[in-house]
Amino acid sequence: MAALAADTALIAPNRPRIVRKEIALRRWPARLEGFTIALLSDFHYDPYFSVHPLRASISMVNGLHPDLIALTGDFVSEPFFGDHAKAASAAEPCAQLLRQMQAPNGLWAVLGNHDARTDPNRVINSLRTEGIQVLANQSAPIEGNGARFWLGGVDDVLERTADLDATLHNIPSDESVILLAHEPDYADYVARYPVDLQLSGHSHGGQVRAPFLGPLYLPALAKKYIWGSYKIGELTLYTNPGLGTVNVPVRMNCPPEITLFTLRRAARG
Repeated sequence: MAALAADTALIAPNRPRIVRKEIALRRWPARLEGFTIALLSDFHYDPYFSVHPLRASISMVNGLHPDLIALTGDFVSEPFFGDHAKAASAAEPCAQLLRQMQAPNGLWAVLGNHDARTDPNRVINSLRTEGIQVLANQSAPIEGNGARFWLGGVDDVLERTADLDATLHNIPSDESVILLAHEPDYADYVARYPVDLQLSGHSHGGQVRAPFLGPLYLPALAKKYIWGSYKIGELTLYTNPGLGTVNVPVRMNCPPEITLFTLRRAARG
């Protein structure tokens, strides 16, 4: 029993694993065949626990040489008690570590519900100061080899500030779109729009997954698409189980994850 407790609290939360996924998208530009994206989420920075998997991830991500790095929110943690605005100060050391990751097409982020419930402006400014680009109901073209796709990002869905129409309004209808959205269950709404791939976090994969019982707790808007790959109509969704921990610094049967996507053009039937 003591060994299990040590593993769930001291070992498992601090050992990120790399999960590689090949994703075929119908509208993906042929000239960007093999483009790679590293996805990380749910950092919940603190100097005692969640800092360790984040530090370990820096060299792991850089060793993958991704073309782009996507960060899908919860850089800080909303406190049960105390000063919510002060909690946002954790975004600064978090961003200083994240900036050590490198990709030729940059680091791109959206906020999560914990960020939005503390001081979202401070979180955004902390990230942007370190050169991390934040998408707030916005999209940006990512170009290379004579082709492009669009990277979009919505504000937090639980806080009712996400605006997908605003995010997508400048995008030509025939061009591929990847959307960063913190909450994975938002995919049921996103699937109505011309979005090819949604990247999310928020669920922590359940964080503690008891044998035969599954996740002991899942937050709102992460109860349906909990962890891994899903297909909702023409939309592909991937839910990352996160790097950090929240509430208690424990993981069981749910290791922290860096997801590396290799994007390809789907064969036309």
